[in-house]
Amino acid sequence: MPATILITGGAGFIGSNFVPYFAKKYPQYRIINLDKLTYAGNSDNLKECATLENYSFVQGDICDARFVEDLFQKYDVRGVIHFAAESHVDNSISGPRAFIETNIVGTFNLLEAARKNWMTAPGQTREGYENARFHHISTDEVYGSLGANGYFKETTPYAPNSPYSASKASSDFLVRAYFHTFGLNVTTSNCSNNYGPKQHPEKLIPKIIDHCLNEKPIPIYGDGKNVRDWLFVLDHCKAIDLIFHNGKAGETYNVGGHNEKNNLEIVNTICAILDEKRPRKSGKYDDLITFVKDRAGHDKRYAIDATKLSTELKWKAEETFASGIVKTVNWYLENK
Repeated sequence: MPATILITGGAGFIGSNFVPYFAKKYPQYRIINLDKLTYAGNSDNLKECATLENYSFVQGDICDARFVEDLFQKYDVRGVIHFAAESHVDNSISGPRAFIETNIVGTFNLLEAARKNWMTAPGQTREGYENARFHHISTDEVYGSLGANGYFKETTPYAPNSPYSASKASSDFLVRAYFHTFGLNVTTSNCSNNYGPKQHPEKLIPKIIDHCLNEKPIPIYGDGKNVRDWLFVLDHCKAIDLIFHNGKAGETYNVGGHNEKNNLEIVNTICAILDEKRPRKSGKYDDLITFVKDRAGHDKRYAIDATKLSTELKWKAEETFASGIVKTVNWYLENK
């Protein structure tokens, strides 16, 4: 029987890019995509999986412990790639409870199900489950905020500044504890800001595109100088694939695109692309830029040092921001 890999949150932005890539690359795996289909999950993002014989979709909630345990037993899950999370910082400020429940309790339920099904005791793996692995996808936001210089490394102390990043930090620590206490075969990746096709319109880049195309004011927090390291989503998917298969148990790998841009640079780049591809009847798209009150606890700069990933697993980002942002804008123009 082929190994069953459970992918959680596979209808979300990164997950819905990862699932078709992974299912097509590994036809020998049986892929179970578990997603609650909240507002951020979109089953239309998975249309390309409809003809794949090794793919199945299950709607459900990782916060339901009994459901998760039953799923592991029903499908004899032998690998987990865990994307499912509440991830929008603004939402964590207005309604933090969902972030605690999904990101902490949900991750705990998955770890417990894996432990019970893959292990007989701490340090003792059940026969036939020696290669079963739990990969946890996290964020660079757990490290807090950087000054003008320096990079987040895997050894950077955690300093989360929002309910979102605090909940992700908590889930990271649970994954770490299950390795050190029980010997569960886990890996973790902390990534920088992703962009690309299928991203929810609440996020910065699709929001900019949407507001341009609908000629609405483009809201920019504060002075627009907050810096993020931008990673094209397919490059992230390939990194997860490498870590899941070749990463060292118990280790964390940072994934970054080495594309530092502040928010104003992002807006101006997108406006310039749209000025060329779909010009306004009058004026330029950057005329729509509107500065609004800064977000509470808004981290100034994130930047990832991905040396460990590139050195140990030979990963390298293939997409530059210049090429990736054009592909992204084109996708939204075609799928508006």
